[in-house]
Amino acid sequence: MPNRLAHETSPYLLQHADNPVDWWPWSPEAFEEARRRGVPVLLSVGYSSCHWCHVMAHESFEDQDTADAMNQHFVSVKVDREERPDVDAVYMEAVQAATGHGGWPMTVFLTPDAEPFYFGTYFPPAPRHGMPSFRQVLQGVHQAWDERRGEVDEVAGKITRDLAERELSYGDDQAPGEQELAQALLGLTREYDPQRGGFGGAPKFPPSMVIEFLLRHHARTGAEGALQMARDTCERMARGGIYDQLGGGFARYSVDRDWVVPHFEKMLYDNALLCRGYAHLWRSTGSELARRVALETADFMVRELRTPEGGFASALDADSEEVVSPGERDQQGGAGRREGGTGRHVEGAYYVWTPAQLREVLGDDDAELAARYFGVTEEGTFEEGASVLQLPQRDEVFDAGRIDGIKERMLAARGARPAPGRDDKVVAAWNGLAIAALAETGAYFDRPDLTEAAVAAGDLLVRLHLDEQVRIARTSKDGHVGANAGVLEDYADVAEGFLALAAVTGEGVWLEFAGLLTDHILTRFTDDESGALYDTASDAERLIRRPQDPTDNAAPSGWTAAAGALLGYAAHTGSEPHRTAAERALGVVKALGPRVPRFVGWGLAVAEAALDGPREIAVVGPALDDPATTALHRTALLGAAPGAVVAVGTPGSDEFPLLADRPLVDGGPAAYVCRNFTCDAPTTDPDRLRTALEG
Repeated sequence: MPNRLAHETSPYLLQHADNPVDWWPWSPEAFEEARRRGVPVLLSVGYSSCHWCHVMAHESFEDQDTADAMNQHFVSVKVDREERPDVDAVYMEAVQAATGHGGWPMTVFLTPDAEPFYFGTYFPPAPRHGMPSFRQVLQGVHQAWDERRGEVDEVAGKITRDLAERELSYGDDQAPGEQELAQALLGLTREYDPQRGGFGGAPKFPPSMVIEFLLRHHARTGAEGALQMARDTCERMARGGIYDQLGGGFARYSVDRDWVVPHFEKMLYDNALLCRGYAHLWRSTGSELARRVALETADFMVRELRTPEGGFASALDADSEEVVSPGERDQQGGAGRREGGTGRHVEGAYYVWTPAQLREVLGDDDAELAARYFGVTEEGTFEEGASVLQLPQRDEVFDAGRIDGIKERMLAARGARPAPGRDDKVVAAWNGLAIAALAETGAYFDRPDLTEAAVAAGDLLVRLHLDEQVRIARTSKDGHVGANAGVLEDYADVAEGFLALAAVTGEGVWLEFAGLLTDHILTRFTDDESGALYDTASDAERLIRRPQDPTDNAAPSGWTAAAGALLGYAAHTGSEPHRTAAERALGVVKALGPRVPRFVGWGLAVAEAALDGPREIAVVGPALDDPATTALHRTALLGAAPGAVVAVGTPGSDEFPLLADRPLVDGGPAAYVCRNFTCDAPTTDPDRLRTALEG
């Protein structure tokens, strides 16, 4: 009998709809059922492209005996952390406080009042490496609940009180100044890996938000060290195995310090942030590598993550069906193997290559060349003699045409392999990041198709995710909106995407929507007294704690993303409440930036924009398609001044406040640049505009 997940919109929950476990989605009814039965709640949190989530599901949740124990003694609740980041954040904080670490799958046992009392992540089916088996955990928790209820209730109450009493120290209500930003840069320099690029050791995550800070800091101050760290890190990642050398796009992280072996899942948010980062690196340096990677990553998102409705799917799995070539089947005897695959799902199977697979696809001569070019060895750089494709550092010159032909044939052969699964849900926040990246990349590189993809995603969010009060639904799938309310990052990142669309398209409606979204941030997510921000709205479902995290993780925190969106909207409109709220929100960056700059990179980037102005650029012309107007508009978009906002239109247009009282000059198009309540004389010359934006 299918459990209660069968009608959910989350692909992760649907993966568990046929489990013998009697799963419930997160709902008041689940806790009422636990109260009625007098049993605890087993909360299991994960996401669809999580490797160990799949492992635990196969080992335990698909096992009838384990499911029987869960069904008898618990009410089991399954949560997609990407749909309910608030639930995930609250209980992950408890897990980390109790155990010193966290991760997914997350396993938490709760009272029927949702108070946590026992924690863990992955539990194996049998005792292993000092870990109890999942069945032992179930038995132990059930026994404690039955025999020591008073002690369990006391522990749960203490944990909940401790969480509620945790006060966030977010500094004052002033944005960081020169001193704090210089200290943040110094801190990053100390943690920088000069041999390999990036920061810290293994596992190594792409520091996309820190790169944005470094590029903005260089643009504002001319600091060459900041640019060098950004440029070298981007080059090392682009040449490493974390980047898909055939299809474009980045994997989640590298398990080693050298960017060689990735954790193969591909997330929309990583690729959106990195696409924009490489486009901005090209804007600052003209790097051909940055241009190629930005475009390949944009093409990857459109080709492999775009949904039929025009939005962007959340992720591609790390795992796919293991591939065995005919030649390898012959060598291994072929027993039990079916054509093309083994039926066994393993991590990275879609992406890695052996020398034998290269020979089979390319022939001996081209296979030898491909092995040298991509670093494929007989020993392998991954598992079982397979190699992750990379571009090893070397001085050898290759025939570009021949390499292109090899890549085409390898890509076609890879396309015939069993593909990784795709999480098709559309998350509002991550689509906002993708919209910003595709809009700007399309504008920079004269790729209107990318800008059109950004507009289509924006249209989908407006049409499907926004209600009549412009409140955001966090997710949709297959054109059906989900039931979960948007959180702070949804409002902030979608506003950021809409501001980018406004700048690129010259359509003021995107600015209007950004204003409505940032108004919600002011009224429903901001503490009136302190200016602090919360991840959930004031009228959202009440959890045991109202989540609040200003640190950037895999994507900008809702807090720092909100500061950026508020600042950008204020620059466009002159709104003092939005500007004040942005500066108050940046107080936390003033406190955290000098101490932990790696974990507040987006906040530091927004602080750079605030310190630079940000600059306000208005381009007016007789028509948007007038060549001279287009030249000025493009020059404005290519200005690297931190967080600069751009408005383009005809004289007298009411599309953008920045166009008010901006006439043509001598009957021709002109650009107006203002900063900190001071405006330069208008210019009709793109070169002069470029110079004005560099100073």
